[in-house]
Amino acid sequence: MMHTNEIREYLPHRYPFLLVDRVVELVEGDYIRAYKNVSINEHVFNGHFPQAPIFPGVMIVEALAQAAGILGFKTLNKKPADGSIYLFAGADNVRFKRQVIPGDRLDLESRVVSEKRGIWKFECRATVDGVLAASATILCADRKV
Repeated sequence: MMHTNEIREYLPHRYPFLLVDRVVELVEGDYIRAYKNVSINEHVFNGHFPQAPIFPGVMIVEALAQAAGILGFKTLNKKPADGSIYLFAGADNVRFKRQVIPGDRLDLESRVVSEKRGIWKFECRATVDGVLAASATILCADRKV
């Protein structure tokens, strides 16, 4: 299990763009399970949408990419402080199945599909209460800063 301080060692993101609250399981080179607690206090809800707040799909995809980044960093035993960064390089087959609203716990799962020349491919799923909210194939690039 990884708490916020350790997560911040593996991700360069900071408030309000750090979208992984806790890592509950991680097998290096294989998969990660993490979550984000979605709160009405998120800045995005000021405009998306004030009368019916919905967590934007692009933020769900970013949360999945951040979880995948943690998995990649841990697998390679690297941290941003070592001069490395994981860049979001692409997303394919993105599908949204359920709205995510304040009060939801967004469970994030990323599994390594492949790695070739610093480009990582992950199969990702986001669920709420066991119901699929979004899925995507995400590409991340390991690069020097």
